[in-house]
Amino acid sequence: MKSIQGGIIRTLPAKGFHGHVMGDLGRSIVGGVYPENSILPRDSELQHRYGVSRTVMREALKTLAAKGMVQPKAKVGTRVLSRQGWNLFDPDILQWHAEVGAVDAKFLFSLSEMRLALEPEAAALAAGRRSDEQVAELYSWVDHMGEPTVSGQDFVEYDLRFHVAVAEASQNPFMRAISALIEVALAATFRVSSPIPNTRQHKLTVERHRAIAVAIEMRNPEAARNAMRKVIQEGVDRVSEVTGKQPPGGPTA
Repeated sequence: MKSIQGGIIRTLPAKGFHGHVMGDLGRSIVGGVYPENSILPRDSELQHRYGVSRTVMREALKTLAAKGMVQPKAKVGTRVLSRQGWNLFDPDILQWHAEVGAVDAKFLFSLSEMRLALEPEAAALAAGRRSDEQVAELYSWVDHMGEPTVSGQDFVEYDLRFHVAVAEASQNPFMRAISALIEVALAATFRVSSPIPNTRQHKLTVERHRAIAVAIEMRNPEAARNAMRKVIQEGVDRVSEVTGKQPPGGPTA
């Protein structure tokens, strides 16, 4: 399976039999193989399919239940719950959406709305709480993003690191905890429309990120907030341009 927290959607070995079973079932649920309100195959059938023990199977289902995705019921089986009850902040669930291609324009707009609600405030907090070392780190990631020969994959990696650094500079642990959401949003948005290798768009994106770093360095919360909002809105606009779709209710800004 793949890890969000460790970097930009980087493939890693599954964490044992439990992780493999949980991941495969999770992807199948997100991808609609097992639709909402359907009943999963019997535990014994799943044990045979995956070649695992009853204990491993129950542990995998227990983990999915904790994520709000399934509910085991005696004499009924394990029911797939409504998507409305899923913990969409869970890194695994976010990643499964990306892996099975369930990140459409509507999903991206929803991610962007969450980013607009949280990240501008993280930038404003960072402007008042950052250290000199954190400012230097922000500029370092901007410089990496601006390298003329940067690849699309590396650009997304540096972009993510920049946003995580802003969250860390805010000194609010809840801001840092949304890095999974930011990563899926960035990776999926750049799959739809990337500023690389568009030289003009590349330069504009880098300069808008640099404006965030400058505002944080100058300890200007309002400028940091507005600069972050522009960066996120840029991604929304690119998705709208490529897909021909608008966020619900029209443009977000």
